[in-house]
Amino acid sequence: MTEPAISSTKNPRIRAAAGLRDRRERDAAGLTLVDGVRELVRALACGAVVVDVFVDEARLGYEGAGAVGEARRRGAAVMPVSGPVLDRLAYGDRAEGLVAVVRIPGLSLAGLRLPDDPLVVVLEGLEKPGNLGAVLRTADAAGADAVIAADPRTDLFNPNAIRASLGTIFAVPVAAGSGVAVRDHLAERGIRLLVARVDADAAYTDADLRGAVAIVLGSEAHGLTDAWSGSSVVPVRLPMLGVGDSLNVSIAAAVLLYEARRQRGTPPDAG
Repeated sequence: MTEPAISSTKNPRIRAAAGLRDRRERDAAGLTLVDGVRELVRALACGAVVVDVFVDEARLGYEGAGAVGEARRRGAAVMPVSGPVLDRLAYGDRAEGLVAVVRIPGLSLAGLRLPDDPLVVVLEGLEKPGNLGAVLRTADAAGADAVIAADPRTDLFNPNAIRASLGTIFAVPVAAGSGVAVRDHLAERGIRLLVARVDADAAYTDADLRGAVAIVLGSEAHGLTDAWSGSSVVPVRLPMLGVGDSLNVSIAAAVLLYEARRQRGTPPDAG
């Protein structure tokens, strides 16, 4: 027998889930919202812990039903809700009939597991979840080994960042820390630091992106702090031939990551 759909936004489970739209609530609960079928499928495939799934059965398609069934098999509570209630939880306008509550993975630098000669992306001071998600999507596509947020102004598992990443955030190892802590952590592991600066003398195509290397990018508004200056870092620039003085950070990340992939070669088992 199908459970009656929750139709009130004042229901305690709905209010708790809706509270996760706020970063303070996400940080306190260690939970976030995943909105969308593809995002939930990827979260499950990567071993994320799904706590609750709210479902509008009238809008749920075949693939979504499969994802909900898999979440239920792994112990998630599945709750039917009315369309207006799901809209209260959802992000954007891609109504796919489900929103899940997922446990946020650990983000400590100490817990980050890297292979030999890793390719790492560091994003300092990034504040737009859409840009963060776009960088994660590119990092996944280019085979980066981790994305680290240094002094982030948005949380890595912001629901909008999850959506912008199309769920690839669950496939790419991530961590967060202060700029100084991130720099020291990488340096202690012998990972070279290559920073993108508009005033650098060397072009990015002249840099050696093989071996253990971290590509460090700042926000368009503020650039990089002094944590990423000195003899231990190698500055490079992306040529700007028009009137603009910088690229969107997600575009700069894509250019540098695919140059790194060109230099490092495509793994033989890549799809």
